[in-house]
Amino acid sequence: MNHIDCKYYLATDVFKGICKRTKAKIKADEPACSDFEKAPKCKHCLHFSMKENNLGLCLEKATAYPDMQAVTCNDFAWK
Repeated sequence: MNHIDCKYYLATDVFKGICKRTKAKIKADEPACSDFEKAPKCKHCLHFSMKENNLGLCLEKATAYPDMQAVTCNDFAWK
């Protein structure tokens, strides 16, 4: 997993962000640190299935991106 997959990662642009815990500037694609906690994203959901390159379906009906945050999704369930 990388920083971008952590619930403490706050994106500032496409390539970098800030750690919400340490306030340090970090790159999105660097390996995660020891404080890593998996963020609830569509790609980690039981109801998500990949269909095309970087595009999938939620509950087999709604289009969803794998890296889309699912913090407000009522149907989210960890794989």
